[in-house]
Amino acid sequence: MTKITAAITAVGKYVPEHTLTNKELESMVDTNDEWITTRTGIKERRILKEEGAGTSFMAIRAAEDLLNKSGVNASEIEVVIVATATPDLPVASTAAYTASKIGAINAFSYDLQAACSSFLYAMSTASRYIESGRYKKVLVIGADKMSSIIDYTDRATCIIFGDGAGAVLFEPNSENLGLQDEYLRSDGIGREYLKIEAGGSILPSSEETVKKGQHFVHQEGRTVFKFAVSNMADVAEKMLVRNHLTKEDIQWLVPHQANKRIIEATANRVGLEEEKVMMNIHKYGNTTSATLPLLLADYEKDLKKGDNLIFAAFGGGFTWGAIYLKWAYNSKNQTT
Repeated sequence: MTKITAAITAVGKYVPEHTLTNKELESMVDTNDEWITTRTGIKERRILKEEGAGTSFMAIRAAEDLLNKSGVNASEIEVVIVATATPDLPVASTAAYTASKIGAINAFSYDLQAACSSFLYAMSTASRYIESGRYKKVLVIGADKMSSIIDYTDRATCIIFGDGAGAVLFEPNSENLGLQDEYLRSDGIGREYLKIEAGGSILPSSEETVKKGQHFVHQEGRTVFKFAVSNMADVAEKMLVRNHLTKEDIQWLVPHQANKRIIEATANRVGLEEEKVMMNIHKYGNTTSATLPLLLADYEKDLKKGDNLIFAAFGGGFTWGAIYLKWAYNSKNQTT
């Protein structure tokens, strides 16, 4: 019997029109373009400015981009997973609303939250659905409106994050393409180093929590950086070792776009030259759950059927992991 694997067969993206440059941030906090670029690799980030628009606004548009490009009918989709740390509303599912708005009337939907590792975890979940044989089309969207939880007087965080969304479609494959292996981890020690203090069940929202600014992201940068560098590099290397791959076997590293130095450290660990590392952090900053699918959308034209991709991510909590995936198709706009 032919083994069924879960392959990515289409991608889509959406980034807001408004651009927040390093130069603009100089007038908001004590920083400058050189300092930001040197330490993070970020030159600008996109910010969702439309009034009343939340994460679903971007998720819907990324999904519609995928559907338009692929020709897939939304009614054929059976599962919609929205990976996000910034849902539209507490309790009510952003994924359910997104699915309804794109016309995925036959799908069940839910949100998945693992901070910056959310999309990586969602890839794993979607693959299990496909491999089970029960579902044929699973839509995974990574989307975050980080500007909604960022304090733009806090230099440590406001320079890093941006808004955006990316989407991928998983379908069955009988050519042994798609997801090959994964290694996903978490450690609750990280809860104290990257978090939003208020708004949850421990410290519900109140007038006092708002006044104290406890609804914004707080990050202990040095600690998070240390954990991210070591763990992202470790799991990326593990994917090569346990699948008997050399650096020559890998066409692309697909790393979470948190910090250029973390990306470079991960690439160095597995011995990959810069040309094999997907990077768009300079354009978008850290879009949390959206970084990995945005990379795939931006590099789609360069991807070839059979390419070996290593995904790696690290997020608050702490959560982290790596996935080894074989690319399943050639883009219609393939470069020669």
